[in-house]
Amino acid sequence: MLNRIDLRGSLTDPRDVLPRAELDVAAAIEQIRPTVEGVHQHGVEAVLAASERFDRVRPASLRVPAEAIATAPDTLDPAVRDALAESITRARAVHADQARTDVTTQVVPGGTVTERWVPVNRVGLYVPGGLAPLLSSVVMNVVPAQVAGVGSIALASPPQRDTGLPHPGILAACALLGVDEVYTIGGAQAVASFAYGLRGADGGWLCEPVDLVTGPGNIYVTAAKRMLRGVVGIDSEAGTTEIAILADDTADPVHVAADLISQAEHDPAAASVLVTPSEALLAAVEAELGRQVPATRHHERVATALGGKQSGVVLVDDLAHGLRVVDAYAAEHLEIQTADAAAVAARVRNAGAIFVGAYSPVSLGDYAAGSNHVLPTGGCARHSSGLSVQTFLRGIHVVEYTEQALREVAPHVVALSSAEDLPAHGQAVTARFGGGR
Repeated sequence: MLNRIDLRGSLTDPRDVLPRAELDVAAAIEQIRPTVEGVHQHGVEAVLAASERFDRVRPASLRVPAEAIATAPDTLDPAVRDALAESITRARAVHADQARTDVTTQVVPGGTVTERWVPVNRVGLYVPGGLAPLLSSVVMNVVPAQVAGVGSIALASPPQRDTGLPHPGILAACALLGVDEVYTIGGAQAVASFAYGLRGADGGWLCEPVDLVTGPGNIYVTAAKRMLRGVVGIDSEAGTTEIAILADDTADPVHVAADLISQAEHDPAAASVLVTPSEALLAAVEAELGRQVPATRHHERVATALGGKQSGVVLVDDLAHGLRVVDAYAAEHLEIQTADAAAVAARVRNAGAIFVGAYSPVSLGDYAAGSNHVLPTGGCARHSSGLSVQTFLRGIHVVEYTEQALREVAPHVVALSSAEDLPAHGQAVTARFGGGR
């Protein structure tokens, strides 16, 4: 079922051969460009037209009525409501510890630089609702924004064909978190609506433009975020989910197989990768996949994902070799199922999130670990982080110097401005002390 890549004894750069989804974001941008430009030029009507085309429904109203949000928790199974409440509690505990405080550095007597942390004014949060309605993504987007102190939070999720509203579980999560500005808009048109804003029939704002768009989505959401970066801030280009598992012969093949399947059920394009030095473990995992996949609810979707070129098993010489491979892969989710897993995990440099040991599966992080599951994909964990309170904050340097502190440093400013052939920079300092008159 899994494609096999044997790197034992090889000097090949893992990045050249590792399984990876073929996501042509540049091509997707050209596909969604008419939609994005339509929203920019024609606003609400273009959004409704895109909804009819892609979601097969024309919502009666793009903004979800307050009553539909307020009553949504009543439709939840009590166990689901309790689980959401617990997820929110744990996420708030973790994200509260990410809050930043202003720091003032006295550079010299009379000269200070303060780094002040200020939340963005308004954010647009996107929550997918296609193959799986991601209730948990509401929590993962909203909690860090709230902890950061964002004053205006809007959320968009695709309309369901039978109601024209987002999935009721998504609305319920919004209600439990106190989010009352929700739009029934999906895909690229949601990102464009947040970036440009939407005006109502009276010319006033139906949806005001935002400063930042966050949240995961399919390749078209990713393409819209890339296309509109600069018009609006984005968190990252979070695409289809991926899991990598670094495991040795101490790992339980039942666990490994179950965890590979857990992420494969997200999407036929999801990536599941096993990295191991153990052929015995590989054989046992393949046997388990043969047993577990047919028994899972979304077995066709899972089988497609596991058999795709984005998934596979990589055989390595040893754990040190395996660490080089997983660092090259830079997985969204990385599990370490080895002897002394904590020590092995401490050596990992590139991953969106690391799950250590037999009792820390990725699905725990998806829902109730307290960590955030909006994470970089496609190797972006080499340079990007997952969603956090920091995502919603801006660091602003506040500089305050006295006359004497400026006078003392003035010769250095003049020397550097002369070296750069920008003499007016130096004159802006010396003018304060009678120079240049």
